[in-house]
Amino acid sequence: MTLVKPDLVLDNANVITVDSDMPRAGSIAILGDRIVGVGERYAFATTGARHVDMDSATVVPGFNDAHNHMGGYGAALNEVAIQPGVAKSVEEIVSAIGRRAAETPPGVWVIGTGYDDNKLAERRHPTRQELDAVSPDNPVLLNHTSGHFCVVNTAAMRLARVGEVAVPEGGVVAVDEHGEPNGLLEEQAQTLARGLLHPRAIADMVQNLGAASDKYLSEGITSCQEAGVGGILGTKEPLELAAYQQARREGRLRVRVTLMPAVETLHATDHHVDDDEPFVLDLGLHSGFGDDWLKFGAVKIFADGSLIGRTAAMFDDFEGEPGNKGYFQMDEARLHGLIMKAHRSGWQVAVHAIGDRAVSSVIDGYTAAQERYPRAGTRHRIEHCGMTRAQDVARIAALGVIPVPQARFISELGDGMGRAIGSRKPDCYRMRSFLDAGIVLPGSSDRPVVNGAPLLGIHDLVNQRTADGDPFNPHEALTADEALHSYTLGSAYAAFDENNKGSITTGKLADLTVLDRDITTTDPESIDTTKVVATMVGGSFEYGSF
Repeated sequence: MTLVKPDLVLDNANVITVDSDMPRAGSIAILGDRIVGVGERYAFATTGARHVDMDSATVVPGFNDAHNHMGGYGAALNEVAIQPGVAKSVEEIVSAIGRRAAETPPGVWVIGTGYDDNKLAERRHPTRQELDAVSPDNPVLLNHTSGHFCVVNTAAMRLARVGEVAVPEGGVVAVDEHGEPNGLLEEQAQTLARGLLHPRAIADMVQNLGAASDKYLSEGITSCQEAGVGGILGTKEPLELAAYQQARREGRLRVRVTLMPAVETLHATDHHVDDDEPFVLDLGLHSGFGDDWLKFGAVKIFADGSLIGRTAAMFDDFEGEPGNKGYFQMDEARLHGLIMKAHRSGWQVAVHAIGDRAVSSVIDGYTAAQERYPRAGTRHRIEHCGMTRAQDVARIAALGVIPVPQARFISELGDGMGRAIGSRKPDCYRMRSFLDAGIVLPGSSDRPVVNGAPLLGIHDLVNQRTADGDPFNPHEALTADEALHSYTLGSAYAAFDENNKGSITTGKLADLTVLDRDITTTDPESIDTTKVVATMVGGSFEYGSF
């Protein structure tokens, strides 16, 4: 029973608490933005609070996406849609760009986002010559769905001075059979073109965050973790934190956000002789600073590239490409040095590592950092952790590292990943293996790389099928209860927030998602058709109503 008089009671509900002490309940008492009681139906009938009859609807903790790119997703909503569901061939992509270019003043950029060469009829990237044919006077940039490639036309190449300036470390400017740039920029080479589009105006970033917030709430997301503020993969946004703060002041940031600053934003600073050399944001800021709405989480570092793009750092060749083992985005010694400095300075560290060689190297870096500067409870992370050998699963468990894989990759990218790695698929995007090893598993999407709706991610955690309907790794499937835990309490744990959110528990934030069915008892293959009826953040229904 409640110890504090609530001002709101949700009654007659099917509450899945994700709290082992009381897995199911029928009533939730709320005071302000906090849960002050959880009990049986009508347990708080005499409190005098406003009562809402939930009509037996299923209530779960608010979903938490542990790895997404909120600002980038919001920006993409205004760009030319060239996702696989919209453009199925290079010809269709080029036509869409041509239509936008025709209505765009000369010299103004035309941006397309979301293509996947693995799913195009031609199974290749567009070329600059094809884009030149429909947009000779407008610079064009096409963002690959992975975020690890872009294609530009000749006008954009001229502005970026491709061929004139040095290619950044960890990047490649692709060439055609004549040795001429074909418009494809890989990994850090994207800096050449993307750098011309940044920084964005704060007002534009606020608008993007507002649009993303609205979409997230409609999908039951109440919290997310932004994997790289300040600029990643060719972008620089030195005032991005200011945009988040302004969005919050203006009421446009409507979900709670944990910010993961890009490692490039960190620096050494003046310090007392008695203090270790810090590697921080100004004034010594590091992981944990902030409040319930906006705070700093881990520092983000890139180790390697993409599986579907075949740039991830691997121990063995990609299927059908002798000699191609992918590559690191920086020298391993530098990577380990950055991990060491961030760890020493009190940061939680999150390294993007997809290939098995990159994953193993990041574990080496975390091990060395702990040996030199022992620190309990770091919860360092491996973002994606795409290819993980069995021996490295054990090392991750021993170190207390948190892998952050994306189940939705199985559906949307699984066919392309399978072609890239062949017989090594059992090592790809492990889920069950991590849980069985005692590792906490968060739920995440990497949006806008794929559709970020959590119910789709939960569906893929449970069903393990690709877009073509083929089994991916059935032995890695989770139960619906385990999948729900990942997208709630698992994600909260990854951000040191498990005492504040992630379960429907007295004392925690009243962040709730209302569903039209119980996903833990419904047909597993229909989880993806579940609807979000309402979303509550801090005791207030921000989407839908009752």
